[in-house]
Amino acid sequence: MIYPSIDKILNIVDSKYALVYIAAKRSKQMTKTNHYQMDEKEYKSSKNIGRALEEVYANLIHIN
Repeated sequence: MIYPSIDKILNIVDSKYALVYIAAKRSKQMTKTNHYQMDEKEYKSSKNIGRALEEVYANLIHIN
């Protein structure tokens, strides 16, 4: 099972398209800068795209 589930994240983000854009952008930032908003041990995912989704779910990324 994927964590966090898309249904739970869509309560935070308005659309799937916005979610994809935000997660992809944040994932690229993580790859480029190697900066994470949570401790690396707190992430359940080992890949940056999953970590970006976890940050969105944890409200660490503010969406306008």
